Amino acid sequence: MAGASCVVGDWGTSHLRLFLCDEDGTVLDSVTGPGAAQGDFANVFDSLVAKWPAAQRESPAVLSGMVGSSIGWVQAPYIACPVEPATIATSCVSLRAGAIQIVPGLSCRNRFDAPDFMRGEETQILGAIQLDPALRRGSHLLCLPGTHTKWVLLQEGAVSDFLTAPTGELFNLLRDHSVLVRERAEAICSAAPGFELALSQVEHFSLAQVLHRLFECRSRTLDGQLAPGESAAFLSGLLIASDIAGALDVFARSMPSRAVHVIGAPQLIELYAAGLDRQHCHTSSTDGVVAAVAGLTHVRQQLIRRSVTTNAN
Repeated sequence: MAGASCVVGDWGTSHLRLFLCDEDGTVLDSVTGPGAAQGDFANVFDSLVAKWPAAQRESPAVLSGMVGSSIGWVQAPYIACPVEPATIATSCVSLRAGAIQIVPGLSCRNRFDAPDFMRGEETQILGAIQLDPALRRGSHLLCLPGTHTKWVLLQEGAVSDFLTAPTGELFNLLRDHSVLVRERAEAICSAAPGFELALSQVEHFSLAQVLHRLFECRSRTLDGQLAPGESAAFLSGLLIASDIAGALDVFARSMPSRAVHVIGAPQLIELYAAGLDRQHCHTSSTDGVVAAVAGLTHVRQQLIRRSVTTNAN
C-alpha cells in the first residue's frame, strides 16, 4: 500500500488490533485477530500482515500489550517508575533482527506499598502525551478504565506512580456468576436509571464501603426500586463510583486541581465522566485506540532517530 511506513499493534490477552500507518502516524488500514492467550504469535502476525504486501517487505512493526508478557511472543521488561517517555522506546525488545519491536511495561510500588504493573496502558499514556502537550507540564491524574483500571500520576510528562483497580473484571464476575444480577443488560449508558441511582447513593453515603452496598443490586430489584434489567447498571455505577472516590482520595494531595484525563473506549469514558462529575471533577479525554496508535508510532519515530544517531556516530 502506497505511503505505508510501519505496522503498529495493541496485542492484548483476548484481542489483537494491527494498524498500517504512514510516516506521520495516519492509519491507512487495520485488521483484528486473536489475543495473546491463543499463542502462535509468528503465524498469527504473518497471516494478518499478509494482506499488506508492501508492509511485509518494507515496514517495521511496533507492538505493545500482553504480547510482551510471560505468555507473549517474547518477554519484555517492566521499567520501574518514575519513567520518562523516552525510556519506553529505548527499552523495547527486538524480534527478527529488529524488524519487530516489543514495547516494555511499567512497574511501581503503589500508594499502598504494594507492587503494581501495567502492560499496554503505557503506550496509551505515551500517545495521550503526544496528542495533548499540556500533559507534559505540571501534575496530572490520568484514568484508564477497563478490565483493570489504571490511575496514573504524571509529573512533568513522566509516569510517577500508578494504582490498579480490577473494576471491569469484578463487574463481569458479579454480573455473570452471582445472584446479584439476574438479567443480562444491554450496553450501559450514563443516563441509565440504575447507574444514576448508584452514583447518587455513593455520593450520599460517601463513607460506606462498596462491600456493604453490593447486595442492593438484588434487594432494590426485589422491592421494585430497580426495574428488570437495571441491576447491572446499578452494579456498574456502584463499582465505578467507588473506584473514583477511592482513587481521588489516594491521589488528592498530588492533584493541583480537581481534574482527571480519561483515556479509553468511548462508552467507558462516558461512564467515568459521569462519575467524576458527581465528585466535582473536570474531565478531559482521549480515545484509547487513537492514543495507542499515537504512542506506538511515536515509539517508532524515536527508534528511527536513535538508529540514525547511532549510525552517524
